[in-house]
Amino acid sequence: MTLADAGRRLPASARMRRAISNGRVTAVLILLPPALILFTLFVTLPLGESAWYSFFNWNGYGTPSNFVGIANYERILNHSVFHIAVGNTLKIVAISLLIQMPLALFLALLIYKKTPTNAVFRLVFFLPYILAEVAAGLIWSFVFDGNYGVTASIAQSLGLGNVFILSDPDLAFMAIMTVIVWKYFGFHMMIYIAALQSVPQDQIEAAKIEGASRRQVVRYVQIPHIKPAIAVSAFFAIIGALQVFDVIIPLTNGGPSNQTHTIVTYLYTFGLTRLNIGFGSAVGVILFVGAVTVAVFYQRIFMKRAEA
Repeated sequence: MTLADAGRRLPASARMRRAISNGRVTAVLILLPPALILFTLFVTLPLGESAWYSFFNWNGYGTPSNFVGIANYERILNHSVFHIAVGNTLKIVAISLLIQMPLALFLALLIYKKTPTNAVFRLVFFLPYILAEVAAGLIWSFVFDGNYGVTASIAQSLGLGNVFILSDPDLAFMAIMTVIVWKYFGFHMMIYIAALQSVPQDQIEAAKIEGASRRQVVRYVQIPHIKPAIAVSAFFAIIGALQVFDVIIPLTNGGPSNQTHTIVTYLYTFGLTRLNIGFGSAVGVILFVGAVTVAVFYQRIFMKRAEA
């Protein structure tokens, strides 16, 4: 019987006395109330207010009084632009999982060892993540500019004339996804590097002595050890994809013809900027429910499998 099992079999009063003597109760009483207060003020109450406002046709001024029930939700679900926004959000999730994460893992496997050269490469690859999202969007908007940007210079040198990528409905969202992969792959790469550095070196050496190739070492030794890190990285990628906003606004502002909206930019454009706060609150509630559902589903299934 382990010490943990013995502790569980103690009477409740004895466990309480032990917790008090260890200082756990004191720590909880000191640290928990401030956290609960902050969480209530900045998370729970705003969410509750958003859910309440979503049942009103309200412009944000005064007290909401025009109760419309679920009309805002019906308008959202019947709005073609919302369908486009949901589709684009799912595309970003897919790109993050199928391109961004494999790229980050590939580079992490190349530069995870602690050498001065690898440290320089890590810094270079991680710099885009440090850069502010709005700044990154503005930089890439210049790169994709059809008149004066880098893309224009390359197209003109090839004799293609001016190419306006961000004005083309078919190319604009591909440009956005390119920026997203460039911006965030460094974050996932650092997660993988930290996990790879914790893989026991003796197991890698033993596999090499047994004649395992580099690919086999990666597949059968390193990747199984970093499965929890991959699961956490995928979780961050999915939740981050659901919240993409700052990169898109300076690049396309949801255009052309509302073809590059995500759920968050849709909320901003059709809710906040048009002073339709009730409508925007309904979009926020839908996004929150979707994000929580994904988080709970992912934690209960994929995280447990990774830890097993």
